Amino acid sequence: MSGNLNISADVAASGMRVQAERLKVISQNMANADSISTTPGKDPYRRQVVSFQNYVDQETGAQMVKVDKIVNDKSPFEKRYAPNHPGADENGYVSLPNVNPLIEMMDMKEAQRAYDANLNMLKTAREMNSSVLDILK
Repeated sequence: MSGNLNISADVAASGMRVQAERLKVISQNMANADSISTTPGKDPYRRQVVSFQNYVDQETGAQMVKVDKIVNDKSPFEKRYAPNHPGADENGYVSLPNVNPLIEMMDMKEAQRAYDANLNMLKTAREMNSSVLDILK
C-alpha cells in the first residue's frame, strides 16, 4: 500500500519539476521582453516555449512527465519605426521581441496553479503514507 502512495508522490514531484522549469523559461521571457538588438538587421530576443512529454517510469510503471524541449516561438517580430536607434534597419525600423507580457503573465499563473496542484497532491500522498505507517505501529 505504501508503495502506491510513494508512486503518487513521485508523479506529483515530476509535475512540480516541469512546472518549475516552465516558470524559469517564462521569467527569462519576461526579463527579455524589451531586449532589442543594437546591431542593424539582427533579431531581438525570441520568446521560448516549453513542451512536455509523458513517459512511463520503467521501475514503477507510473505515467510521469518531463520537459521534452524548449523551443523558440516562431511568431513574427513587431516592427517599430525608430530611425535613430542603433539597431534600426536600412528603412529605420527596429524589430521588437515577440514577447507579450500579458501572455507571459497568464502562462505564469497557469504554471503556478499546476505547481500548487502537484504540491497538494504530494502533501496528500505523504499524509496518507504517514497515516498508513501510524496504523501499522
